[in-house]
Amino acid sequence: MEEATKKAGILGIGNMLLSDESFGVHVIGFLEEHYSFPESVTVLDGGTAGIYMAPFLEEHDPILVVDVVNFDDATPGSLYTFSAEDARNGAMQPKMSPHQLGILEILDICKLRGIEPDCVDFYCVVPGSLETGLAMTEVVADQVEKVSGILVKRLRDSGHTILLKEETDA
Repeated sequence: MEEATKKAGILGIGNMLLSDESFGVHVIGFLEEHYSFPESVTVLDGGTAGIYMAPFLEEHDPILVVDVVNFDDATPGSLYTFSAEDARNGAMQPKMSPHQLGILEILDICKLRGIEPDCVDFYCVVPGSLETGLAMTEVVADQVEKVSGILVKRLRDSGHTILLKEETDA
């Protein structure tokens, strides 16, 4: 796909069965419930799709990835942002959950195919629990709306028209 025709993408990844590991999926749900996106933006719940996310990564640019990241001494609920280059340079743990084959490895496959996106940014929260369970911890759940707002602002600042659903219903 030619770069000029690529859409912006928001990709939430995570496992709904492992409490805070589901953060990225919950952000996607919040965005879909509260915002209307133009055709130039794709919002995707990538779940634990692994290598099956490659077509999405090849067809979108920029890509904003929402996930959890684990740092030994970090406070649960802390928000971190990284570029793909930061991640490759060790700024974040490349694998930490069952949805791995990691996103960096998938990006490497895209690069080998000559279809790597120019801009991949990660918006990650530190989990409070990765135990089996359907509910996120309160400290992580509290970040869903905040991260959603950051993503919407980022895309609006780059020229995409994203409206609150109540604005489109009026």
